[in-house]
Amino acid sequence: MEFLVEFEVKVPEEAPPSEVEARQSAEASAAARLVDEGHLVRLWKPPAARGETKALGLYRADSKEELAGLLGALPLYDWMNITVTPLEPHPNDPVAQATVSAAAGASNDQ
Repeated sequence: MEFLVEFEVKVPEEAPPSEVEARQSAEASAAARLVDEGHLVRLWKPPAARGETKALGLYRADSKEELAGLLGALPLYDWMNITVTPLEPHPNDPVAQATVSAAAGASNDQ
């Protein structure tokens, strides 16, 4: 399953700068691991007001529960507001159409 995940990070004012830096570094490592595992497909930085940190991610997981576990393990999780939208294939998706066309072409090559 694919999911659109919207993140807004709100660092507590009382958080020591060393903790913020450590968590941000750990977050980058965690994101790289999720990429390697095939869970994090894309990540975007949408427009945000000064001082806001936002991100949009395309994730893959076998279930909502698996995704919740992946997100809950992120180092910045305690400082995040997260919105998850499950995604379903669309009949006009150009990637899906290209896959069907490629498969049909492969079967015609015999």
